[in-house]
Order: sequence, then structure tokens, then C-alpha cells
Amino acid sequence: MTVARPKMNWQKLVAQYQRSDLRRSLWQVANSFGLYILAWYLMYRALSVSYWLTLLIALPAAGFVIRIFIIFHDCGHGSFFKSQKANDLLGSLCGVFAFTPYYQWRHNHALHHAGSGDLDRRVAWDLPITLTVREYLALPRWKRVAYRLYRHPLVLLGLAPGILFVFGQRIVSARSGRREKWSVHFTNLAVLALALSLSYVIGWKAYLMVQLPITLLSSTIGVWMFYVQHQFEDTYWAPGQDWDYTAAALQGSSYYKLPKVLQWFTGNIGLHHIHHLSPRIPNYALQACHNANPELQRVPTITLLGSLKTMSLRLWDEERQKLVGFRELKALAAQPARAPAA
Repeated sequence: MTVARPKMNWQKLVAQYQRSDLRRSLWQVANSFGLYILAWYLMYRALSVSYWLTLLIALPAAGFVIRIFIIFHDCGHGSFFKSQKANDLLGSLCGVFAFTPYYQWRHNHALHHAGSGDLDRRVAWDLPITLTVREYLALPRWKRVAYRLYRHPLVLLGLAPGILFVFGQRIVSARSGRREKWSVHFTNLAVLALALSLSYVIGWKAYLMVQLPITLLSSTIGVWMFYVQHQFEDTYWAPGQDWDYTAAALQGSSYYKLPKVLQWFTGNIGLHHIHHLSPRIPNYALQACHNANPELQRVPTITLLGSLKTMSLRLWDEERQKLVGFRELKALAAQPARAPAA
């Protein structure tokens, strides 16, 4: 349920952390790209030993792609460098490695931040889109089945991530402007040029045996992180007239408390409540901001084990102000019928 929070001057709390540090930014670029390229090369060399070894190395390689995506993400918010031009140049480069067009993604992601937790501003780009109980019950049967399939873990974390990043990101969005369209075309050409160049050097079969596991793993991890940071039982949703920015950030975005090594690979994005409160904070300053402000520590916290329970949550129950699953929905629907017998 939604908890009333005392008013806080959060702008003052986060102000000192909204500055990029050139040294730390450049070091993050070096270790993320450097280690990814090294892992890619080791995967290729491992092909002559065992493909299982190649797949094993794909795990950290996918983690380095996630770090590159976090840099890409920070550039989109203008927080990684002081210069917006530098952010845009690096963001476009990161987009090639992450198979994601920079300007189009930046535009769509801004819509996510502007309306996260607002029932009147849900956008289809959000993955996954969440229906309310009333909306779901009002659907015709075939649409209910489609929604259930879409929200099933095998689709949501099995099929959807790879389709989204391998194919979906190659398509120009209907709402995209001229710059966003060109970013899609540029990224597609750059990804194709890189793939053809590597295929020419090592062969197309070897390229696919290395690149596909990395892309599929990293896309699944990315979708999972996005999912769990907003899809938990006591998250925040409200109609537009009642929507509150601070509540949406501090209650509608989780603190995903991961083991330190996973926090490093995911670029501190588990501190998602602080990121939504102030997207201008670079990823490497999120932990310091969290540690220094007790007000920002009293937020929904999800552990790695606890996050697995979120997969059963499918619908927003407006009456009880919580996410529920289909089994819970069935039990709720049966309650009135059992009342007379009791």
C-alpha cells in the first residue's frame, strides 16, 4: 500500500552528487570496453578448446555489455560527462556495442522517467506494460490469453529480450523525430559493418557463436533489471491527477540490493530509487548518495533471492494498491461467491 512520506527537500540532498567526475568516467569507459573486448577475444580463442568454455566466458562478457549499457544510459541523461556533445558521442558508440540506437532510446527512456508510476501515462515502449485488474477483466478472452502469454517468464525473459535487442531496436519508432530516425540507421549500419568485419576475419560461424550468447544473455539481464526495479508487490501506481514525482521515485522504484560483484557489473543501477529521484547523478555516485542520506535508505528493498518472487506479479490492484498475480486474482474473484455459505 502507498505510504505517506514526509516532505523532503530532495533537491538539496542530491545536489552535490549531480556532478560527473572525468577521471572516474574515463576509468569506467576503459575497464568496461577493455574487459569486454578481452572477454570477446577469449571466447573466440576458446572455440578451439570447447564451446562450453566459450559459453562460460560469455557470462562475464554479458556483464561487461551491461556496464557499457549503463554508460550509454548515463550519457542519455547527460550525467556521464559535463559536455552534452561528449555524452552524445560516447552514447552513440556505446549504442553500437549494446545494439541500441542512442537518440531513439534516449527519447523513449525520457518518456519512462516522465510517467513512471502514472496510470494515465503508460507507454507501450515500457517493458513490460502493466494492466490494472479492472482493465484486464474488461478485456475479451483472447486478449487476456495474449497478456498472460506476454507476461509469462518464458516469454518475458526467454523470447522477448533477444527479439527486442536483435530485431526490435533495428526499427524506427512511430514517434521518432528526424534525429532519432538517423540514430537507428547509423546504429544499424555500424552494427552491420562491425559484424561483417569480424566475420571476414574469423568467419561468420565463429562470429555468431561468440556474439549471439553475449547478446542474448545481456539482453535478458537488462530486461530483468528493468522489470524488477518497478514490478514489486508494494510499488507505486496512481492516476495522473494523484501522481507524485517523489513518491514514484522512492516507492515506485526499488533498491535492488545485489552482491557487490553484481552491483559492479550492473553499474549501481539497483539503486534505482535514487536514479529516478535524480537522473543527473552518474552511476558511480549513486552508492555514496544512498549511504549519506538516511532518508533515501527507507525505501522498498529487494534482495536477489526475494526478487524471484516478483515473477508471479502481473496486475495492479487499484483497490488494494499492490501488484497481484493471476492466482491471487482468481482467489479474490471467488471470495464474494463464498461469502453467503460462510
